[in-house]
Amino acid sequence: MGKKGKSRHKGHAADRAEVEGAAASPAAVPASAVPDAAQVAMRLNGSAILLLRRLHREDAAQGTSSTRLSALSVLVLGGPRTLGQLAEAEGVTPPSMTRLVTAMERDGLVARSRSVSDGRLVIISATRVGAELLHRGRDQRVAVLAGKVRALPAADQRCLDAAAGILEELLRPARRS
Repeated sequence: MGKKGKSRHKGHAADRAEVEGAAASPAAVPASAVPDAAQVAMRLNGSAILLLRRLHREDAAQGTSSTRLSALSVLVLGGPRTLGQLAEAEGVTPPSMTRLVTAMERDGLVARSRSVSDGRLVIISATRVGAELLHRGRDQRVAVLAGKVRALPAADQRCLDAAAGILEELLRPARRS
């Protein structure tokens, strides 16, 4: 957000139009007033969509798809999985995940092996090449975002840092008793 509630971003017109209503700052709301939760949620939703769209462009510029990077992140950060577990984690059908894993295996990003405890199960693991691709993609996205954050005034940088902490807390899975 820029001065007087106008967006500083110079992205695509379609992106701006999609979040225009959600990203506008409320007019002259007292600092002590609690904002409408639905309006805050709408703004967060629009901003998240716009952020993900921009990051997907960075992935494409690196020559890979966000779908591949997402599956790799599950395997690199969460460890090896069966095809069914990977499909469930990614919210896709097993046949869709089979196609993705086959292509990723062909490109040397993942490897299949038999489960030690149950030889009928096939386990999918990220290869060293796959893990490196994931980390390079993350580093590129972080560098782009860091450049945008550095361009903001110090007060806005501190505000974003605080907001990131709040979002992390908000999105942290609930602990089971």
